[in-house]
Amino acid sequence: MKLGLQIPYFTWPGGSPEIGMKLADIAKTADDAGFDSIWVMDHFFQIPPVGPPEMDMLEAYTTLGSLAGQTSRVGLGTMVTGVTYRNPGVLIKQVTTLDVLSGARAWLGIGAAWFDREHAGLGVSFPPLKERFERLEDVLQITHQMWSENNGRFEGKHYQLAETMNVPQALSKPHPRILIGGTGEKKTLRLVAKYADACNIPAQGGLDFVQHKLSVLREHCDREGRAYNDIEKTVLLVMNVGSEGERTAGLVEQASQFADIGVDTIIGAVIGCERLKPLEAIGRDVIPQIARL
Repeated sequence: MKLGLQIPYFTWPGGSPEIGMKLADIAKTADDAGFDSIWVMDHFFQIPPVGPPEMDMLEAYTTLGSLAGQTSRVGLGTMVTGVTYRNPGVLIKQVTTLDVLSGARAWLGIGAAWFDREHAGLGVSFPPLKERFERLEDVLQITHQMWSENNGRFEGKHYQLAETMNVPQALSKPHPRILIGGTGEKKTLRLVAKYADACNIPAQGGLDFVQHKLSVLREHCDREGRAYNDIEKTVLLVMNVGSEGERTAGLVEQASQFADIGVDTIIGAVIGCERLKPLEAIGRDVIPQIARL
């Protein structure tokens, strides 16, 4: 089993002048500690229940580009980009650029979007849910085309691209990994089976909840003719190992339980990560143990 770090907020002591340095310290520590990946939320306002919208929120791909220069081995992605936020061709260009500049470490994390307040606040279109899922499938198809040798037209239900030119191409082969976040059984998990390399399921629903969603994913894989084991199963979790790492044993036990139901990777928001000691403790006491699961 692998462990990823999610960074869901940037409101730390010292305020905005200190954000860049503190974020670099967190990323370097996680990289050295053995975390497999680092993820930031793709939001324009802070989201409930993390905090009020006035809390600090950085633009995701600018942040990931900065983290690429501060790290050497971790994967880098968003948890997750809303399909409504960016023109799809520009989005894939952004992720491709991240992949090239990071040395093949980029992920595309994507979903159907949900936070209507930030859309209204910044004037971003927020179509009904049905249309957002239609757009998501269009974007996933564009993604696969732009990360292929086909640079021709794309004619989708909502997007039309005259040419899907993407130069330089991504370094990751066959392409940067695609993660779809969400638990919808009819649409989201079907799209995972058809287009994605990984899924992400919130762990707060518990083991039975996650296990049920994975069984639904397996059914979609069977219908799509996709090998279930080719998809990385990830869960999103809040990790609290204590200020000095005194609770790492509990995280090891929790990871073991998720591994038993088929989870490959835990992506966690580590409480107190800005103090660095919790990250160091996880690297010392958790990651080597769960690597054997």
